[in-house]
Amino acid sequence: MNDLPATATCPECGTQLGPAMLNCPTCKRLRHSDELKQLAQSAEQSEAAGDLSLALGAWRRALELLPPGTKQGEVISAKIGVLSLRVERDPSAAPKQIVDGATKPRKGGLAWLLATAALLLSKAKTLLLGLTKGSTFFSMLLSMGVYWAAFGWRFAAGLIVSIYIHEMGHVAALARYGIRASAPMFIPGLGAVVRMKQYPHSPREDARVGLAGPLWGMAAAIGFWSISLATGWQSWAAIAKVGAWVNLFNLMPVWQLDGARGLRALTRIERIVLIFALAVAWVLTHEGLLILLLLVAAWRALAEKGAEKPDVGILATFIVLLAILCPLTQLKVRGLAQ
Repeated sequence: MNDLPATATCPECGTQLGPAMLNCPTCKRLRHSDELKQLAQSAEQSEAAGDLSLALGAWRRALELLPPGTKQGEVISAKIGVLSLRVERDPSAAPKQIVDGATKPRKGGLAWLLATAALLLSKAKTLLLGLTKGSTFFSMLLSMGVYWAAFGWRFAAGLIVSIYIHEMGHVAALARYGIRASAPMFIPGLGAVVRMKQYPHSPREDARVGLAGPLWGMAAAIGFWSISLATGWQSWAAIAKVGAWVNLFNLMPVWQLDGARGLRALTRIERIVLIFALAVAWVLTHEGLLILLLLVAAWRALAEKGAEKPDVGILATFIVLLAILCPLTQLKVRGLAQ
C-alpha cells in the first residue's frame, strides 16, 4: 500500500483520522472513496478491453483500501475470484508484467500450464525485464562470484540462469493474477526470493503461483540438457541435473516451499494420488529425495483435511513435474567445472 499521512481530516465531518484508519469513525465515510471510484473505473475499463490481469490488479488495490468485513469488500473479493478463474481459462487474456509496482505490457500467452511449458520461446520479454532491476542484477553478480569460486564460471553462470528462470516463473504467475511483487533477490549460496506485496486470493491462486517456479525451472533444465546433447559439454548436463534436483526439492510440501503451496489446493484423495505418484517415481529412479517428499506428503495427507474442491490442474502439474524432473536428476555427469 502507499504510505499514508500520519493524520488526515475527514472532509465530511472534520474528524481527525489516524494513519491506519480506512473510514471515519464518526460518519463512516471511506477515507479513500475517490481513489476507490477511480480504481473501480480502471478495473471495469481494463476488463472491457480484455486485460484481465490489469483489472485484477486494480481490484486488489481497491480491496486494500477498504475496512475488513464491509459489503463493498465482499463484492470486490467475489469479482477477484471470478476474474482469477477467467485468467486461468481464457487463452486470450492479456496479462501485464508487474514488478516493484511498475506495470509493463507483455504478450498474451496460452492457458496457464501451456504458457509455462513454452516459456523459453514466449516469455523472453518477462525474463529480460527482471534484469532491469538493480537489486536483481547486483545480487545476481554477487551470487555468481560465490558459485564461480566453487565450481567455475560456466557452471556458475548456468546455475544463476536456472535459479533466475525459476524465480521469474513466480513473478510471471503473480503478474498474471494482478498481484504486485518485487523482482527476484539473489541470496548467495541459498538461491533467490521474490517478495509478494499482496497475497493470493485463494489456495487455488497460491498453488499456481507456487508451482510456476518449478515449471519454469523444469523448462530451464530441459534447455540446458538439450544444449549438453548438442555440444557434448558436460557442464551443461551438470547444470540440468542440479537445476532439476533443486526444483524437485522445492516440491517438498513443508513451510513456504513451492510444494507446500501446491498441496494446499489438493483434496485428501488427490494427495493420496500424489503419494502414489511419488512412490512410482522412486521405484523407477531410486532418487533418495523422493523418499523424503513421500513421507512429508503422507504425513500432510493424514494430518490435514485437505481442500474442499478438487484441483485436477494442480495434481496434473505435480505429476508432470515428477515425470520430467526425476529422470533429469539421474543424468550421468563426469564433472561440474569443465
